[in-house]
Amino acid sequence: MSLLGQDIPPQAPHRVVVLALDGLLPFELGIPHRIFGRPKDAAGRPLYEVVTCSVRPPGPVETDADFAIMVEHGPETLATADTVIVPASYELGPVFEEGVLTEDLAAALAHVRPGTRLASICTGVYVLAAAGFLDGRPATTHWADADRLQRLFPQIEVDQEVLFIDDGDVLTSAGVAAGIDLCLHMVRRDHGTAVANDVARRTVVPPHRDGGQAQYIERPVPDPQQATTTAARVWALGRLHEPIQLRDMAEQEAMSVRTFTRRFREEVGISPGQWLAQQRVERARHLLESSDLSVDQIARDAGFGTAQSMRQHLQAALGVTPTAYRRTFRTFRTGDAGGLGSGATPVGRT
Repeated sequence: MSLLGQDIPPQAPHRVVVLALDGLLPFELGIPHRIFGRPKDAAGRPLYEVVTCSVRPPGPVETDADFAIMVEHGPETLATADTVIVPASYELGPVFEEGVLTEDLAAALAHVRPGTRLASICTGVYVLAAAGFLDGRPATTHWADADRLQRLFPQIEVDQEVLFIDDGDVLTSAGVAAGIDLCLHMVRRDHGTAVANDVARRTVVPPHRDGGQAQYIERPVPDPQQATTTAARVWALGRLHEPIQLRDMAEQEAMSVRTFTRRFREEVGISPGQWLAQQRVERARHLLESSDLSVDQIARDAGFGTAQSMRQHLQAALGVTPTAYRRTFRTFRTGDAGGLGSGATPVGRT
């Protein structure tokens, strides 16, 4: 690209630094590398650079498996981060037991620059909490640890129902695979739905999972002969542009509205109405990014009916208007900007 005959250098990749702690889970450590290592701009340049560091000088870090990993960067690397991610660890010691940082962890986190985006996967949230980054904020973690997190840090608003929470510059996720949801969400926030969907497709995971942790908490096993609500969801997705009533979805499964609503919430984790609103917001985002349709037409195609209704839903879900959303992500897709980066508009919890 050039401006008035002068070459403009390509934007530097957004640097993600992953903090590897003793007792870490290898699966969770690999999530940021897999998700952020895939996105590229229109010229094929990586949009992110992912680096792993430890709280000690370069060397081995123990895992919860029968092997250690060799980490080549020390804690000073945190000072170079645009985003810091703390995966789970089973050896947090006083951080988990008492809610206080160890000396080496406190010294490491002191390198983090103000304004750096922070994120945790599963019990990595205890590190952010002990450091004070979550005071007065909402946060989540694995449902099995949520009550403990709330008792240890009463100043935090713990929500164990969601897969992740986006509170702007601090994001937290539930356990294990929810780290994938969180990282895909950050890619979507930074660079739009199309880029995140491409990463999800290449990683062979859904770009967005419905519901929250409620669907994964152990409950009495339902009768295997009972019908599910899958057919109703497929039916609704093909008709988002039409008015859809709860009784219409229930009829697809030959259930009463009451039974269907209960089954739907058990399977998906949210109500049918909430699910429909989520799907329509996703449809609107896709059309705003990928088409030249007017806002009025997109509102109709996504099932909102009017531009005002769509504006209200997007404002609630994304914190921006349809016009502002399109301006940001259409600009990125044409190669004129590098996405939102760490200054992105917060999307809130899902």
